[in-house]
Order: sequence, then structure tokens, then C-alpha cells
Amino acid sequence: MTREEVFEKLNDVFRDVFDDEEICVTDTTTADDIEDWDSLEHINLMAAVENCFGIKFNMGEVNNFKNVGEMADVILKRI
Repeated sequence: MTREEVFEKLNDVFRDVFDDEEICVTDTTTADDIEDWDSLEHINLMAAVENCFGIKFNMGEVNNFKNVGEMADVILKRI
């Protein structure tokens, strides 16, 4: 899977979790960029991403993601 394909899937997940078809995530997207991305939605988002890609993040990874690009890097290493 390419990085571009990962981002296509991530966009679908983000749009579904936040119920916003206009979301388009990039390497630099953070919680500050998406209005409803709070701590509760973060948990839902992580679960949805794990489910989508068939992986499990560890707590250290989840707590250390600075942006969506770092999340994509971990996903690419795991798939």
C-alpha cells in the first residue's frame, strides 16, 4: 500500500468519525485543525483507524502522534 492510498483510507475514516465529508487530512493535520476532534473523539478515531487497517496502536504511539503524517508512518510500517 502506498502513502497516498493510506491517506485515501484515512480521509474516509476521518470523514466517517467526524461526520464531515469535507475533511481532507494531510501530513500536517492535527486535532487543532478539526473542530470536533476532542479527547473522546480521539479514542473513537484511533479505534476506527485500527479497524480500517487491521492494526493495533500501542498507547505510546497514540500519545506521541503529533500529526496525521506520524500516524500514517506507523500505519505504513505495520501493513
